[in-house]
Amino acid sequence: MQDCVFCNIINHTIDSKILMETEELIVINDILPKAPVHMLVIPKKHIVSIHQLRPEDRELAGKLLMAARDMADRSGIGEKGYKLVFNVGKDGGQVIPHLHLHVLGGKKFSE
Repeated sequence: MQDCVFCNIINHTIDSKILMETEELIVINDILPKAPVHMLVIPKKHIVSIHQLRPEDRELAGKLLMAARDMADRSGIGEKGYKLVFNVGKDGGQVIPHLHLHVLGGKKFSE
């Protein structure tokens, strides 16, 4: 998708510091962080949101979660705790229509 910011980052047509990259996903820092550590785990396959996941995406969804855990450890927030967030649709706060998982940490969160 040419007008998708995340697809352009994945295709290296928009420059971004990629923290981790595999065949299926990338991890980048959020440009508007809500915590001292705020990363985005993004599948390379363009899926609009978690609501559009299909049965064939089950393994990819698991890889997103495992990458989030691994990046939390690499960032030093794994042991103390962190928050994982999927925003789904406009009413759910999703700004970019490409599935992504927020990994937030480095501070204590309230409920």
